Order: sequence, then C-alpha cells, then structure tokens
Amino acid sequence: MPTFFNPDLGTIPDSPFARDENNKLVRRDFWLGMSDQSMVLAMTQGIGQPLTADQKRAHLEDVGRGHLINQVCTQEILPPE
Repeated sequence: MPTFFNPDLGTIPDSPFARDENNKLVRRDFWLGMSDQSMVLAMTQGIGQPLTADQKRAHLEDVGRGHLINQVCTQEILPPE
C-alpha cells in the first residue's frame, strides 16, 4: 500500500493532500487542474517540498502523473568519503 502524506487537518483544514476514510484524495481537482510544470514546481519548491520521496512518488502515481517522478524525486549523489 502506498505511503500517502497525512496532513494535520486541525492545523490546515483545506490541505490539498487531504484524504477521506477510503484513502481517496478529497481535493483531486486541485491537482488535476495543474500543468505538468506547475505540478513539478509545487512538489519541489511549493507545498509538496516537505514530503518524503516515497510520499511524493505515491501522490504523483495517485493523480496520474507518474511520468513526473524522475523530475520531482531527484536522487542525491554523495561523494565518496
């Protein structure tokens, strides 16, 4: 089962990441109305920035934007010690 981000709805009741009791995205139209470029910016520099790579990946797959995963979830290359 995917690991979706679960926002604190007490603090942010209108979170676009809110899900219902069946784990369905409540504000799906918010995400479907975005262009691919806007989605990448939202997930890398905007409201999706604090999410883990797994949460971003699950969210992108859920909204049908799996083709953006490589742009959003960049791999960090660490130099050898």
